[in-house]
Amino acid sequence: MSKQILTASSIITMNPDKPRATAVAIDGDRIVEVGTLEQCQAKLAGATVIDLGDTVLAPGFIEPHSHPLLSGISIMAPAHYIAPWVAPTWDDVVAIFKKALAESPADASLAFFGFDKLLHGVDAPNAATLDPIFGDRLAAVIDNSGHAAYVTTAVLKALGWEENPPENPVGGSYGRNADGGLDGTAEEVSAILAITLPVLGKLGGSPLHQAAEFLALMSRAGITSTSEMTYAKDYEAGYQALFSMPGCPVRISLYHMSTDPTCGDKVDLGIDPSRIRKQGIKLWADGSPWTGNIATSFDYLDTPTVKRAGIPLQTGGSKAMNYTREQLDAILDKYAPLGWQMAFHVNGDIGLDIVLDAYENALVKYSLLGTDHRWRIEHVGAGRGDQFQRAASLGVIASLAPFQFYYWGDLLDGQMFETRIGANWGRFKAAFDAGVRPSFHNDGSVSPPNPLLNMQTAVTRRTSTGKVHGIENAVTLDEALAAHTTNAAYILHRDHEIGSIEVGKYADFTELSADPYEVAPETLASDVAVKGTWSSGVRVDLDAFLGGGAATDGAPHQHLAAKAQEDKCC
Repeated sequence: MSKQILTASSIITMNPDKPRATAVAIDGDRIVEVGTLEQCQAKLAGATVIDLGDTVLAPGFIEPHSHPLLSGISIMAPAHYIAPWVAPTWDDVVAIFKKALAESPADASLAFFGFDKLLHGVDAPNAATLDPIFGDRLAAVIDNSGHAAYVTTAVLKALGWEENPPENPVGGSYGRNADGGLDGTAEEVSAILAITLPVLGKLGGSPLHQAAEFLALMSRAGITSTSEMTYAKDYEAGYQALFSMPGCPVRISLYHMSTDPTCGDKVDLGIDPSRIRKQGIKLWADGSPWTGNIATSFDYLDTPTVKRAGIPLQTGGSKAMNYTREQLDAILDKYAPLGWQMAFHVNGDIGLDIVLDAYENALVKYSLLGTDHRWRIEHVGAGRGDQFQRAASLGVIASLAPFQFYYWGDLLDGQMFETRIGANWGRFKAAFDAGVRPSFHNDGSVSPPNPLLNMQTAVTRRTSTGKVHGIENAVTLDEALAAHTTNAAYILHRDHEIGSIEVGKYADFTELSADPYEVAPETLASDVAVKGTWSSGVRVDLDAFLGGGAATDGAPHQHLAAKAQEDKCC
């Protein structure tokens, strides 16, 4: 590999001992010097100098909680994306429906992902709503939460369910009319998978190529490393194929779903582990605030917004947990001794107490307290300062979700919860002050990958409408940058490899059009653009990557479409 020196107008290193530089020397895939051009040339004589002009160079951004494979299948063509940030109103959604109808063959099925009752501001659709739009077409709409689906009568007929409606499957349910017939709606994975099968079966496309497109989307946002938080054995060949394509733009850390029978096993994909490797095990302790299945000490407000979303006013406290405390203990008893990093999804405050209780019990039981275990808590929307302090005392670290506040913040404050709860959703400052090394994420297809917008949100506490809620929870720009660089590398156990521009680390960079410290915080995400990324000392060429993907046979991976619906989660 080549010897090269990159120069830029400024280099943000995220190394407190040398926070700024103007040149970085690269030998092969590693950084060998950071400083001035003269210092780099003295270290690496004869290296090719590449002047990036007015570019500001930063460490490659890291998205520590994502779902690249299922996100690609959900939102990339031939699927259609209708999330509120793409189609803000129901009228916009219907316009996408009609465009898809007009541009697709008459016998093609149609799938749409991203409907949100709260943000679209309408009741969930059903067959009676969709039939006048789609006629006899096989069409399915998947909720942005991943917990519901809505289909046309044509889909019910294809299944033979119009005349003979089935019983509810274990763990799921079908919506029903007064006469007991199906209304075209389904809730939870088992029912969603069954009711959407006719659509997925005729959708076409290649799940492998859709996943590649999502990785390219992440790269365009400046991301050079991410995670797969829904890894299962069925994904193995898919990821091997993705990394066989030329210039895969990101590194990936795998977190095995605890429900997969092989989740305790080691994973050897036959690929350089610096590019992709298994890191831990993922579990969903509670659910989503947008569907009402989070374990909290507080209830939802009795408002039209909450009623329209079909959210029960009382959360049920610990009853909203997906697992009992005994079940959590059993899972940790099985996998903690194997040395895997644990990562538990939890949004509610009661849920967080239960998770921390289970963590503490296992950490003490297996003599892991005080070791470098870095067990994780994910999202933690309702987490309090005292809970973050407790987590830090256990060595537990947090990956937080600014996107929840940015997109839903106006609803959280006063329409879903009392202001004391909603305005403080996502206590970013409390997490930093407690020492849980917070990182930020976008959670795959749940929101568009956008580290710069996460930083802007955490620094300003402004939602998508520009309203400010809970300004006391804002963080500094230094902290926000750390959440997508050094802290994100730390939570992935990759801080020795990536996260900062330092000697010995991989040459992963993000090129920025402006210095984040020299623009208004309120417009950081619009005033600073990503110009490109580097991975292991090579500037990422997305055309080459996607071109190589197009030449890769996607047929062996068609099963992933159904698997992605089965594993839909966050």
